Amino acid sequence: MMILKTSYHAQLEASLQALKHLHTLQYFKHIDSTNREAMRQLEGEVQSGTVIIADQQSAGRGRLGRVWHTVEDAMTISIIFRPDLPPEKPPQLSLVTAVALQQTLANYCADIRIKWPNDLLIHGAKVSGILTEMRTQQKHVDGVVIGLGVNLKQPKNGWPSDIQQHVTDLQSHCMQPISRTTCAMQILASLDRWYDIYLQQGFAAIRHRWWQYHIASQQKVRVFNGNRYIEGVAIALDDDGALLLDVQGDIQRIMAGEVFLQ
Repeated sequence: MMILKTSYHAQLEASLQALKHLHTLQYFKHIDSTNREAMRQLEGEVQSGTVIIADQQSAGRGRLGRVWHTVEDAMTISIIFRPDLPPEKPPQLSLVTAVALQQTLANYCADIRIKWPNDLLIHGAKVSGILTEMRTQQKHVDGVVIGLGVNLKQPKNGWPSDIQQHVTDLQSHCMQPISRTTCAMQILASLDRWYDIYLQQGFAAIRHRWWQYHIASQQKVRVFNGNRYIEGVAIALDDDGALLLDVQGDIQRIMAGEVFLQ
């Protein structure tokens, strides 16, 4: 795999100079997965704040091992951080990233909603996803990789039949042409800002904003936690990023799972 130098790369790299936590950019035309590349680099001395961007992925993936379809003009980014956090805290970074993405994409489409824990939706269809992974050594977080994908435009031949009812793209909901470069710069700047808020003030400073844009706030949902379905009302997000469900008066804490709207 070859790291490229293009005008797209140059503009994004220049934009990082104004940021506090993002410093270095690597741009690939083709790659297996930006998250895989980031995890490989974590085995070495890669610096915190490294950003990896690719035009095409051959093995893109999302949460729970699902395939992430990387189409033409999609945005695929992975960011490497080396925060001083205990191992139970890095999953919160998916929620921090969701807020950063919502704030950026709302500039293009007002109806950007978050679905716990890692999706962004337009009118109920997925426009963006987040995958956070980490490398630990002896109960210490050696590094965290935040992967995000944004569907900027619909593929020329349409979406694959198995997902076309569940996905959308940003351009279809925006009257003005979207610049991939500008959008990427805005996303990175927003993530840099919200990551800094998280480090300085903790997750409590993020939680209210996240809940404000959650699609199922105070709504009845079904959650599959890997073993069974749980039905209840989504009433809050706690300080650890767990979803709190009111199940017939019993408050259940969901740390991982898939939410289905009722």
